[in-house]
Amino acid sequence: MLLEILIRQLDSQEASTLQAISIETFKETFEADNSEEQMADYLSTAYALDKLTAELNNSHSYFYFAETKDGIAGYLKLNQLDAQSEKMGSDALEIERIYVRSSCHRQGIGQALMKKAYDVAVDKDKSKIWLGVWEHNHKARAFYEAEGFVKTGEHLFMMGDDAQTDYIYEKPL
Repeated sequence: MLLEILIRQLDSQEASTLQAISIETFKETFEADNSEEQMADYLSTAYALDKLTAELNNSHSYFYFAETKDGIAGYLKLNQLDAQSEKMGSDALEIERIYVRSSCHRQGIGQALMKKAYDVAVDKDKSKIWLGVWEHNHKARAFYEAEGFVKTGEHLFMMGDDAQTDYIYEKPL
């Protein structure tokens, strides 16, 4: 039996819910590989309520929840134009965040969120989609490669005061 997954766009009234799922999924993904201090510093900055509210109100950023009968399973953040974290051009759509709760892994949530990203990119007349992924996140890299993404570069990601390398992956549409 297939899991029924609803993908829906968030509004600014859902900032506190977004904050909770963002912190939970980021910690699940990266806590074991980073110091407690670096993690706390990053989470308090990147997922501050006022910052998330501003991102939700940015007309060039789009947030989506993946929901199942059990509640929120994951989320997606897309950016275009000047909201992108790197200047990739007006023909590009960035997947800045795509996270799934660890309890919901291997249930098609990631694929459903990725399909939503492709649909938005096509709807916005983009010719490519791109993302940054930590060089040591082998599971995520394998997922993106299986989706047809190719490594095209890298950039720095600051985890607290630790400069880490993210690979840039792109996929033409």
